[in-house]
Amino acid sequence: MTRVLDPRRVPTGRLLAASTAMLTVAAVLGGMLLADVARPPFLGLDHAWAGFITGLRSPFWDGINAFLNIAGYRGVLVLHGLLVVALLARRRPRAAVFSAAAGVAVLVATQLLKAALQRERPPNTVVLTDTGSFPSGHVATTAAFVLVLALLMAKAWVWLAAGAGTVAMMISRTYLSAHWLTDTVGALCLAVPLVLLLWLGWQGSCVSENTDARRLLSWRARASRRRRAAAPPESAPR
Repeated sequence: MTRVLDPRRVPTGRLLAASTAMLTVAAVLGGMLLADVARPPFLGLDHAWAGFITGLRSPFWDGINAFLNIAGYRGVLVLHGLLVVALLARRRPRAAVFSAAAGVAVLVATQLLKAALQRERPPNTVVLTDTGSFPSGHVATTAAFVLVLALLMAKAWVWLAAGAGTVAMMISRTYLSAHWLTDTVGALCLAVPLVLLLWLGWQGSCVSENTDARRLLSWRARASRRRRAAAPPESAPR
């Protein structure tokens, strides 16, 4: 775990700029829906994308998106919970608290907005869904989980995988007609800033916690080498 984790500080200005920009997009979309949930100004864009993406349906893509439908909400929540447990087991309580707080904050915010706006889902959905289309719970929870991983691991391939996974989930939700395109954009622009703002408060403690763990592991390795060097050699069998 020590070698896997490598959290790094992100400049405050960069975090705030990205969070502000994305929250603004989410607020604009939510405000338009609040003004007219049945016919928001972007409804034409939603219908155009829905017509395009559903035209690509085939047995192959149906199977992949059926898997993403299962993995993208309950599956991601389970993985997020396992991440918290793993961090606690490896004595990373601060990283565990950050991870748990990020997951819970995004989940609660998503459900509150769904209940407040009560946007209708696309009429031809092919999967079971709950009420409230905006924002997408699948996209929000997926974005939160992969962003937490990316922040804690701070490796280029993890950031790329996180971006690809989130985009794949956004496409999947519209492919299955479970959400409109703007539902997925709103979910992304809600989840990412919430995680980033939490990271702004926790990044210092998470970085120092991991640094201390690395120092302890290094000290233990050196102590083990010294003990082996000081041990008397075993006599050869007669």
